[in-house]
Amino acid sequence: MRRIGPGLACLLITGAGAVAADVEITLEGIEGAPGSVYVALCQGGLSEAECRIGRDAPARSANQRFVFEAIAPGPYAVAAYQDVNGNGRLDRTALGLPLEPYGFSGEIVRGTRPDFAQARFLLREPGARLRVRLIRALPRR
Repeated sequence: MRRIGPGLACLLITGAGAVAADVEITLEGIEGAPGSVYVALCQGGLSEAECRIGRDAPARSANQRFVFEAIAPGPYAVAAYQDVNGNGRLDRTALGLPLEPYGFSGEIVRGTRPDFAQARFLLREPGARLRVRLIRALPRR
């Protein structure tokens, strides 16, 4: 059996090879309505189960900044929405269209179902700055 040298063992134990990065997201297009805005980092897809790293804040201005610290490098996407009525979820029509403002990172086309491959970005050291614009799928009622 081969032995690991003390220097390599220390490197493996401390995880010095692993780096973390910060992600700064500026959410634009927030409506002047009560409620909160929600922003999440997603890995592997855009479902709720794959968007586990999230933040929320009261909707205070048209643009708000969110910072996610010490995130492991890799492929991510951003999903965001504004909960205008304050019920804690993104309201949808019977067909699944969002009734409240929503947005994703990347090049998402209005009226099409978002895709992780279109929304993804690669997070590397030292970090990333992204802008996500909220839109409405349907006109306001």
